Amino acid sequence: IAEGINFKLSELKNELTSQKSNEDLMTREETCKFLSIDSSTLWTWTNKGKVKAYGIGARRYYKRSEILESLKLLKN
Repeated sequence: IAEGINFKLSELKNELTSQKSNEDLMTREETCKFLSIDSSTLWTWTNKGKVKAYGIGARRYYKRSEILESLKLLKN
């Protein structure tokens, strides 16, 4: 299991470092897909302050760079 997790983390790291624009705003759906998590998990993380959401009207957006930074903090 650990080997599989390490492989997936390595793939994610390669994908993240290859992307040019890290300041993109992502919708909730895009963020969930990006992190491979359920929307309820994203909601919980947002409420606990693990990730920061930006509100524009009734919509919530997430900065790709901040999501990446949150992943780095969780990894350590």
